[in-house]
Amino acid sequence: MRLRPLASDDRDALFRVASDPLLWEQHPINDRWQLDVFGAFFDDGLRNGGALVVTERANGRIIGSSQYRPTTFDPEAIEIGWTYLAREYWGGAFNRELKRLMLDHALASVPRVLFRVGSANWRSRKAMEKIGGALTDMVEEGEYKGRFVQHVVYEITRQGFAKGPLAG
Repeated sequence: MRLRPLASDDRDALFRVASDPLLWEQHPINDRWQLDVFGAFFDDGLRNGGALVVTERANGRIIGSSQYRPTTFDPEAIEIGWTYLAREYWGGAFNRELKRLMLDHALASVPRVLFRVGSANWRSRKAMEKIGGALTDMVEEGEYKGRFVQHVVYEITRQGFAKGPLAG
């Protein structure tokens, strides 16, 4: 895979990936497959910076996206999240490699990286544990379209990354 900064002309290709409702079924904001909701999500990523496009190295096809953002939980940390990959890239090496690349880059500058995950998003929680994420006691609660949403926070430290399953 390759990572590059998100550009405005990536909207259509990323929407083709994101328009699969199964990508979002366990996510607290599970309607991102809809064009208007995705459009706001895409615009937010573009506006905030730190958003990346994931492409398959062999053919250049856009297969997903992820983002870096400052976190309100810890001023010495950075957050990685807002990640989605086309379903055919689930369960293999792609998410693992994506997170390894992003962590390697981030941990050169900060001592820890945080990941907010929907508390009922068991697929993403299991993926976090596979890459060495440690569940913290931090929780974020809010509301989305009249529904209660809760995120739990995982952490990977520089030292944990050097010793963990993604260490290179």
